Amino acid sequence: MKLFGEGVESLKRFRAFNDSALTLAKLRDDGKGGAIARFSEIADRTAAEKLRGTLLTVPRSALPPLAEGEYYHADLIGLPAVSTDGEHLGEVIAVDNFGAGDVIEIERPSSDGKRGKRFMVPMRIEAVPEWNDERLVITAAYAAEA
Repeated sequence: MKLFGEGVESLKRFRAFNDSALTLAKLRDDGKGGAIARFSEIADRTAAEKLRGTLLTVPRSALPPLAEGEYYHADLIGLPAVSTDGEHLGEVIAVDNFGAGDVIEIERPSSDGKRGKRFMVPMRIEAVPEWNDERLVITAAYAAEA
């Protein structure tokens, strides 16, 4: 499994995934930043191979509460992005992490029937001074560079 969180330990609190379609039987670190899992419903390697690329999910209610300044990636995706000057910049379409911290990807509004250009901004306080469940605010200087 490719992990997008705090590692194998953070997964051990969960037993059921994907609306209880998958029940975790065993879980161990793969030594390369990922994990190896065995699910009760998956009988053999062929069945496991068919799940390649499957996103594992848990209900939002099962997630730990967030501390001040923390966020879940899913909460940012789809938010409208505006600059500190009030300019509408587009919509958050992805949150990535290439090793130095989270980076948000924003797609500008489409024009003339063409998809809007995309740009990335580091999810740091100097670039993104504020966000909530309604919008994400980007420092005008970062927006102008895009």
